[in-house]
Amino acid sequence: MARHDDQPALEIGQDNAQVMGLDFHNPVFPLSALGIIAFIIYALVFPDAASSSLVAARGWSINHFDWLFMIAGNLFVIFCLALIFLPVGKIRLGGKNAKAEYSRSSWFAMLFAAGMGIGLMFWSVAEPVAYLTDWYGTPLNAAANTPEGASAAMGATMFHWGLHPWAIYGVVGLSIAFFTYNRGLPMTLRSAFYPILGRHTRGWIGHIIDIVAVLATIFGLATSLGFGASQAAGGLSYLFDIPNTIGTQIAIIIVVTLVALFSVWRGIDGGVKLFSNINMVLAIILLLFVVLTGSTLMFVNGLLTTTTDYLMHILPLSNWVGREDQTWYHGWTVFYWAWWISWSPFVGIFIARVSRGRTVREFLTAVLVVPTLVTIVWMTAFGGNALHQASNSIGELSHGISDVSLAMFHMLENLPLTGVTSTLAIVLVLVFFITSSDSGSLVIDKITAGGKTDAPKQQRVFWAALVGIIAGILLAGGGNTALTALQAGAVTTGLPFTVILLVMCFSLYKGLLDEHRALKPSSGKVAKPA
Repeated sequence: MARHDDQPALEIGQDNAQVMGLDFHNPVFPLSALGIIAFIIYALVFPDAASSSLVAARGWSINHFDWLFMIAGNLFVIFCLALIFLPVGKIRLGGKNAKAEYSRSSWFAMLFAAGMGIGLMFWSVAEPVAYLTDWYGTPLNAAANTPEGASAAMGATMFHWGLHPWAIYGVVGLSIAFFTYNRGLPMTLRSAFYPILGRHTRGWIGHIIDIVAVLATIFGLATSLGFGASQAAGGLSYLFDIPNTIGTQIAIIIVVTLVALFSVWRGIDGGVKLFSNINMVLAIILLLFVVLTGSTLMFVNGLLTTTTDYLMHILPLSNWVGREDQTWYHGWTVFYWAWWISWSPFVGIFIARVSRGRTVREFLTAVLVVPTLVTIVWMTAFGGNALHQASNSIGELSHGISDVSLAMFHMLENLPLTGVTSTLAIVLVLVFFITSSDSGSLVIDKITAGGKTDAPKQQRVFWAALVGIIAGILLAGGGNTALTALQAGAVTTGLPFTVILLVMCFSLYKGLLDEHRALKPSSGKVAKPA
């Protein structure tokens, strides 16, 4: 395995403190915890002020830096596709003799569950219908409720869930994996900047990078858990007349958190991989049911249509100059890009953790191309059925989106065995939340433990419990206003992280190029320090 000639200044767990059976990085762990506690107090004591100020900050970053988000998103796709075909694609994460830890099926399942599985459950029906019916603007100002509008709706939905978000995750995941497995650096975000910052990564620049990554991750997870509890509670109310109250939503958060604690305690093999595989099986069952009981012929034709819509709209939707659909463009695309980027430390580090032994080419193909193909299939089945119902005056969706959390159930009620499939959908939503919570907690623990993989289990449990506590407290104390503030705070971190990821691309390519040169048979040299 290629290594530095000299011992790097950044080592695993080198600045850790051992206190009361814990083993954590000082100051990343305490400052992250204090920042989280301070935000919770602020959001509870001044919920309206917190929401208005953070929503304003989110709006400012989206409205003034939409060009930066769009340019960066396009560059990430180009960069990842280029690495697949360049000679550096042959580099193996962990060295030429490294072996993959997980089977391809388990690997794919964990990638998808951590990446955006829950989002597809939430938006695969609601989003295309929202675009078709002009719920909050239409992509490229396409005429609402027309065949052209349906084409733009599906193309735009794929645009938001296809190559671009996965390229964002791919940049972070590959950077962390390479510098961890091929350079022996800690599995934290700061390690990706070692070729540029060198020994400064051990100082406050590195601390700030890791602390912001922790805050963005835990706020994003808590937000998703809070809003997801609302969707699950809405489904229970719709199916079984269980009141959709704050109490019901908090009960769901408690159940999800308890199962996530069990999963986190067991670790990746005994917990995350198990639930990710369960996710994959349940998702396939639901997908096949929708395909077979909807219109199989429509689905088969829809695969080509969805792909064509995506390819036809990807370039105009990627453009940031002279956009006339400002309401839709800022409210959907730029918001999504900021959201994906704010989630990238969590998803990227988790992907890196389970990807040792893969080549760069295999890694990026699995992280970029395969999920996009799977999303085309999923969107064709769910979004295609939803658009068909909305366009043909079938069921509630023909009236547009009244409640986003119920859109999936409105679509399923027009297929056979509504009670069974809707119950399966609720279970799938909850299991997706479990995998997001436990994988996110493992990532946060890794960052705050200085990159250690053998930190005490109680630290992982602490972070998993904290995610649920944050979501529950904010939901109980401030309702959706507090959760909106939390989400706005997470999205706002997307702006500085955009710059960080652009620098990361340069750092990663520099490291890969050095590794490729060192591995050439004719060189006879070992890798130089990046």
